[in-house]
Amino acid sequence: MTTSFTTIKMTYAEAACAALREAMQADSNVIALGEDLGRGGVFGQYRGLQEEFGGDRIIDTPISESNIMGSAVGMALAGVRPIVEMRVIDFALCAIDEIVNQAAKNRFMFGGQGRVPLVARMPIGIWSASAAQHSQSLEAWFAHIPGLVVVTPATPQDNYGLLKSSMASGDPVIYMEHKELWGTPGEVDTTVAVPLGVGKRLAEGNDVTIVTWSRGVGVCMQALEQGAFGNVGGVKPDIIDLRTIWPWDRAMVMESAARTGRLLVMHEAVQVAGFGAEIAASAAEQTGCKVKRLGSPRIPVGYAQVLENESRLSVDKLIAATQALLKQ
Repeated sequence: MTTSFTTIKMTYAEAACAALREAMQADSNVIALGEDLGRGGVFGQYRGLQEEFGGDRIIDTPISESNIMGSAVGMALAGVRPIVEMRVIDFALCAIDEIVNQAAKNRFMFGGQGRVPLVARMPIGIWSASAAQHSQSLEAWFAHIPGLVVVTPATPQDNYGLLKSSMASGDPVIYMEHKELWGTPGEVDTTVAVPLGVGKRLAEGNDVTIVTWSRGVGVCMQALEQGAFGNVGGVKPDIIDLRTIWPWDRAMVMESAARTGRLLVMHEAVQVAGFGAEIAASAAEQTGCKVKRLGSPRIPVGYAQVLENESRLSVDKLIAATQALLKQ
């Protein structure tokens, strides 16, 4: 971790670790629990925290996701502010009842007398050569559940700022870091607040609106850096990183879609019933814009590289989808 004037250069993992460290220093009720946290977590996102705060606040648990999540819900109702580590979202499915039927519904069912201020970290996305049970993107599942906040940071800056905002939320947050972004470096300004529900414009243009999040942000930035949009008549896209799936920045997306008249939604999740469908339908209803979606085919992610690539986003796929939309 290196310092440079007003910002700090951190990796995606270091940024999240720094945000959690600051929260734990400020509030003794903030704790973290999950498997292998004492050794820093699977991706190093808890490195050094157990040595600093002890095993009573950075808690190593048995391998039982339902037990981990159930304990965290109880802690949250009792006034603790737990960070729940699920290792990867694929494993979190073992804790789905505690998330959907307990954490998400408590505030509503008891008239606000109970709050569940937990943050469930569930890394999403394709994990190279890890195959179908370790490479899922299930943000649409949780966006469908009333009572849950759903967050998908794409950069070190956002992983720092959005984790801080999530810990301050007061409601259960499904926090979805991407499995292949942990080592990504970037400048982090620790004075910048990143509120929930506010998107970020990555590029300004009037020809087509592109909405994405998580790993899709890197693909869009790669396309810009390569000048790839020059292959579709030099169009200038308006590119938006949604950052939070629920609540999502409807105002930013609708303004852009109404202005450009065309909307492409791109995500690594399976295209069928993905959250992109909600955005596309909402924009079509409100603005009348032409819409297109780009997501993974409805197949399990393959282990072989050639099969895995079928599910991955790429600059070529982005440009082909943009070109098809412009022809509509």
